[in-house]
Amino acid sequence: MLLGVEHIGVGVPDVDKALDFYGDLGFTEVAFDYSGPLPGTAGVAGEDVAEARVIHLRGANPSNLGLGGLRLVQVLDREVPPLPEGIGWGEPGISEICLYTRDYEALHKRLADKGVTILMEPNRTETTPYGLECGLSYIADPFGGKIELIEWYALEQGWQNAVGPHGVNHVAFGVTDMDSSLAFYDKLGFTGMLFDSDGYFDPMEPWYVGREAPRQHMVLKTNPRGGGIEPVQHHPPSPPMHGEWGHAGPMDFGVGTTNIEREVERLAGEGIEFLSEPQTIGTDQGEWSYAYVKEPDGNYVCLSESRF
Repeated sequence: MLLGVEHIGVGVPDVDKALDFYGDLGFTEVAFDYSGPLPGTAGVAGEDVAEARVIHLRGANPSNLGLGGLRLVQVLDREVPPLPEGIGWGEPGISEICLYTRDYEALHKRLADKGVTILMEPNRTETTPYGLECGLSYIADPFGGKIELIEWYALEQGWQNAVGPHGVNHVAFGVTDMDSSLAFYDKLGFTGMLFDSDGYFDPMEPWYVGREAPRQHMVLKTNPRGGGIEPVQHHPPSPPMHGEWGHAGPMDFGVGTTNIEREVERLAGEGIEFLSEPQTIGTDQGEWSYAYVKEPDGNYVCLSESRF
């Protein structure tokens, strides 16, 4: 079984600062804390990461619209690479962390009052083709990564969800061919659709420093058991912004599974190529198994089975 986006990987130069910042966004449960080698990463990092610290964080108030967690990654065998220079939003590479937040405007104000960097003030927008209205704003993490706070007004009705941040709603990333990407991620279990939008989102224009903001085709695909995905295609195409694996800010994501060996075998039979055999690392808290896939646009994506 495939479980949607289980986690978004975030490169962090300073673990303590990251734990404090993301704890303020509701990620207070340290479910897994490992330091050591990361085998099976040569396909994304150029060579297996000799030493890294990996911390899996879960939200204190997960909900149907915020099920995913975060995985902080600090490479220890070299300096943490910086966020790709000149990144806007939606170029090939990982664009953002999106957190579902009930009463997102109150959280936005509280963070602004604390001095968190604000990238976009709260605004409401109606998505196509179903006319679903959401409220959203953007902040930056301490290392420059973009974080979206989102509230889906109609979808939260009838749920007794707590006010405040819940967990990862979706991850956004850039692609070069939307049809090919949707076909690929359909095999990874993202078969629902929340919106399909093609146009210009004016509040993002200031992010494209020194160049004209592109037209953005955005599709939000869902899985009922975890976070969703938001592939984005620019018209005209923008330069890739993958950066080095482990770079500061959001840099990869994991699609959850209940049986990684069986899923790797099944997906390989459907034409999906893996960059390594499944790898397993463990601590006294439990085990984590992962296998990176060859993603159509070179985005850093793995299957992930967490047993903790």
